[in-house]
Amino acid sequence: MNNLEQEYAQVSSIGQYSRKYFSYLGRVLESIDENEINKLGQAFESARSSGNTIFVAGNGGSSTTASTMANDIGFDILKKTGIEKAFRVFSLVDNTSVITAIANDVGYDNIFVNQLKIHYREGDCIIVISASGNSPNILKAVEYVKSNGGKIIGFLGFTGGELMDMCDVKIHVKTEPGEYGPVEDAHLIMNHILAHWFQYKLK
Repeated sequence: MNNLEQEYAQVSSIGQYSRKYFSYLGRVLESIDENEINKLGQAFESARSSGNTIFVAGNGGSSTTASTMANDIGFDILKKTGIEKAFRVFSLVDNTSVITAIANDVGYDNIFVNQLKIHYREGDCIIVISASGNSPNILKAVEYVKSNGGKIIGFLGFTGGELMDMCDVKIHVKTEPGEYGPVEDAHLIMNHILAHWFQYKLK
């Protein structure tokens, strides 16, 4: 029985369960290493100042976070600050034609790495969003970026999986394996923290 199941067993209504969930999510967020958050901010600043691209990739619910990040860090900060040098953020999950062509022709494990072979330039970085840290298509993308002089930022969950030792920056949301909800919540919150921080900082 994981933590969320234990919380469910102690309550009799969805209202009570929501309070338990809020409290648990707060503890999960507190577990994220502040030093790694600072490193995350520095990586974003460095990419913007050098004109490098920040690629973002994830599967399932994490793919929607990747899409949201491309909007929030790219266009939304540009709109709200008026800066001349915006963040170059490119989501690898949003071109359905490209993704389905790659998956159909050479396999789903290649949907991200094949896009990187087209768009990646030395010095770029990739944010990989993965609760398990073990998705084959994510691992392939990371291996490609690492071998071509790029930086790896991991938004991870559970134990961190194989990605834990491959990332230069690790936003590790520590939960029991299988607790996708709190992990994905925390990743989206970190996106909003980044967006708001740079909106204020760059105004």
